[in-house]
Amino acid sequence: MKIVSRDQWFEVQNLSDGIRLIHEPYIRPFYRCNLWHVQGRDKDLLLDSGSGLVSLREQLPWITERPLVAVASHCHFDHIAGHHEFAERLVHRAEADILAAPDGENDLSRAFVGDDMFEAHPDCPLCYAEYRVKAAPATGFVEDGDVLDLGNRTLQVLHTPGHSPGGISLYEAATETLFSGDIIYDGPLIEDAYHSNLQDYAASLRRLQTLPIRTVHGGHFGSFSGGHLRSMIDQWLRGHA
Repeated sequence: MKIVSRDQWFEVQNLSDGIRLIHEPYIRPFYRCNLWHVQGRDKDLLLDSGSGLVSLREQLPWITERPLVAVASHCHFDHIAGHHEFAERLVHRAEADILAAPDGENDLSRAFVGDDMFEAHPDCPLCYAEYRVKAAPATGFVEDGDVLDLGNRTLQVLHTPGHSPGGISLYEAATETLFSGDIIYDGPLIEDAYHSNLQDYAASLRRLQTLPIRTVHGGHFGSFSGGHLRSMIDQWLRGHA
């Protein structure tokens, strides 16, 4: 398999409204987590932290030049394996045990990490038998309705279980922007993980359907409009009636 240098491992796209998309282009799209860096006046927020194969802080040193809070949309390996690099770590209580003690089963890494996941390896070749998500115990918890204040912008925490019990989304009402994690994105949804729940999934999607949303930044694949979100939710609900 192709080997790439660590300084090529991350790709950063600057979007509007002080939002950066960070991802790992050599991980195939189905497995490739979107890391969302949201810039505020007083502090920044990083939603999810990727596979942990290459150090975010080493390759993207600007990420910690200002105060930053790392938030887990949920605790599957592809979203939390870089969290140990950050001093302030928030998660919903329902999955705090996974963030504190990932074991390969509870974070799904044992089931998914393998050759199928990669287009290339970083130049520190991965030994799958040794891949582990490092423990990153939460320094605080987020609950439904909490507000994360970055100084000049606020994001509301929405508890959106279904994909997993502690799944959250972040909603910025001022810009009608939703960071949806893995409850919904523009690709094949995972609703049969060991702790998924279809009733919760339906309730979470119905809740999102009621919000005024212009833009959705999901946990995987590309961003999309609020209109497309509502169409996808309608289709999901019809298919699960």
